[in-house]
Amino acid sequence: MFNVRRGVPFAAALLTSVCLLACATDGPPLERDAVQSSRAAELGDWGVELVHLDADVDPGDDFYRYVNGRWLDTFEIPGQYPSYNSFTVTFEKTEERQRRIIEDAAKAAKPGTVEEKIGAFYKAFTDRETIESRGLEPIRADLQRIDALSSFEAVLTYLATPGTSGSLAFSASVGVDVKRPDRYVLYLSQAGAVLPKSFYEEPQFENARQVLRGTFEAVLGLLGEDDTEARARNVFELQQRFAAVHWKPEKNRRPELTYNLRQVGELDGLGELDWRGYFQTLGAGRISEVVVVQPDAIANGIDILQAADLETVKDHLRLALALSYASILPDAFDQASFALTGAVTGQTEQREMWKRGISATSGALGEAIGRVYVERHFPESSKRQVEDLVGNLKEAFRIRLTALDWMGDETKAEALRKLDSMRVKVGYPDEWRDYSGLEVRPDDAIGNAKRSALFEHAYSIERLKGPVDRDEWAMNPQEINAYYRPDLNEIVFPAAILQPPFFDPNADPAVNYGAIGGVIGHEIGHGFDDQGRAYDYAGVQRDWWTAADSEAFTTKASVLGQQYAAYEPLPGIFVNPQLTMGENIGDLGGLSIALEAYRISLGGEEAPLRGGFTGEQRFFLSWAQVWRSQDRPEFLQYIVSADPHSPSKYRANGVVRNMDAWYGAFEVTPEDDLYLPPKDRVSIW
Repeated sequence: MFNVRRGVPFAAALLTSVCLLACATDGPPLERDAVQSSRAAELGDWGVELVHLDADVDPGDDFYRYVNGRWLDTFEIPGQYPSYNSFTVTFEKTEERQRRIIEDAAKAAKPGTVEEKIGAFYKAFTDRETIESRGLEPIRADLQRIDALSSFEAVLTYLATPGTSGSLAFSASVGVDVKRPDRYVLYLSQAGAVLPKSFYEEPQFENARQVLRGTFEAVLGLLGEDDTEARARNVFELQQRFAAVHWKPEKNRRPELTYNLRQVGELDGLGELDWRGYFQTLGAGRISEVVVVQPDAIANGIDILQAADLETVKDHLRLALALSYASILPDAFDQASFALTGAVTGQTEQREMWKRGISATSGALGEAIGRVYVERHFPESSKRQVEDLVGNLKEAFRIRLTALDWMGDETKAEALRKLDSMRVKVGYPDEWRDYSGLEVRPDDAIGNAKRSALFEHAYSIERLKGPVDRDEWAMNPQEINAYYRPDLNEIVFPAAILQPPFFDPNADPAVNYGAIGGVIGHEIGHGFDDQGRAYDYAGVQRDWWTAADSEAFTTKASVLGQQYAAYEPLPGIFVNPQLTMGENIGDLGGLSIALEAYRISLGGEEAPLRGGFTGEQRFFLSWAQVWRSQDRPEFLQYIVSADPHSPSKYRANGVVRNMDAWYGAFEVTPEDDLYLPPKDRVSIW
């Protein structure tokens, strides 16, 4: 995945994930870029904002600061964001567009239409007067149900019931079977902690731990409970025990460890539970197999849950319920929840209610909003232009693959087969989701959220009955992101990321190749990174590498990892190369492929000078501009601890210093800080 960090609220960034899962069409033949449009680029004269350039910085000392220095020195992060970057700028623009779509839908909606549902969902979410007046009434029945739980078995039934909030020891989800990608299967994954594992264990997160306990105490009080300090501490300690047995995020990146197919009748090793009863309550009573992602963590988690005090478990469920609906409960709940967000991300202000309403409505009715977004803001010409770019990038990767001197012919043939089979999706799905089965009321925010959750649960469980839908998208068109799915062998580029600074149909070709070209190459590269290479052309998780080629790849990746391990975003806090390896390989391979495609697009001719910069200089300037970012220290701590992407500075500098062309473009010498001797530069793809 290209990036999930764009300065959105912590809860959304932390609780939302996209599977790295991927199919097949050949791109068009490589050709010259289209003649530059007579219309002006949106950024600068030709796509790069040179006003942010810091001429006092030598490009070879800090290329990221050279390109973005003036902005870095003067820009202050708005209080409502933990981070502000190119993704945030594009996110805000897209957010305003969605607001107009939703408001127009509310005005013109006919009864029973999806437009009416869009308007009603948004109205209910932002109607603070009604939310305040109803108090706890919308979750009263849920609280009473938790109160009535009298045994571990009853707790398990509650957790399996569709629409309930919270998870303990494990959670269940439906996904493509990576050993048989023609079918769906149920996955069991570790669960039970609100924050990432490191937040419960590492000293730099002590403040976050204190705020987490304080949030638990405050919310229990708002629910009318007594002895809140001791009970909040007990819930925190229960979560701490779960976190202690959880796998570290870098271990979760290892495909060979996370696929453990089990017959339902063979799950006793995970705990003596009524597994068939659990799956029946979940709505998946007919399944015979499940994939256990982290077997020992789940088994240990079940032991912890069974040994836990029942009242503490019930408090955990009360808190999970209230915190999951905090933004649409009375304001005191919202503020208590935001205190935790601020402690983790450094965010100082809650986002405006209309903005949160946009996010919630898009989350529930995403493709309905996305359909209008595409009609208004993503012309067919842009789709065709990006599809041409994708074809060029795939062809450039083919050329580089064929020329590799470290990979043997047998592995190379399989790699080329995978590249040829890689399916490309640009802009939006061919068929749109049907929301006719979702009931939405204009005065029932929590009811809408519950019904949406049940609607999505039913949609997910229904998949278990049929073949894999290869036309489905894991993101909405209005999301600023891109992804690769190894189990379907596909790369996907939603419409909203296809705008400046990532893509501008009127920008200089070098700029588009350095920005969206790097994004495209990044996603292609994910098919061949340390995770993606474990899947073949059909999306099957299997080892198609010879031992010698696998060793050569691992050696190269290890050298790259050693480089990133030396990067220190905050004093004493270093990038984790095992956690970030896939994204680092994606960045380096992606930009290398994009440069190859750009060079071929020139047809042997010299690129014209623009603003005094050569074509390759503009290419690299564009890449560094994409990663312009201001991050709060708390958010940087979170990124380094739990995010598979390296901080933005190193996504720029860490890549270019490994590319020979960058040295020539900016006359980088051994006296410069970023200089690497040629023998130490890593080139994988």
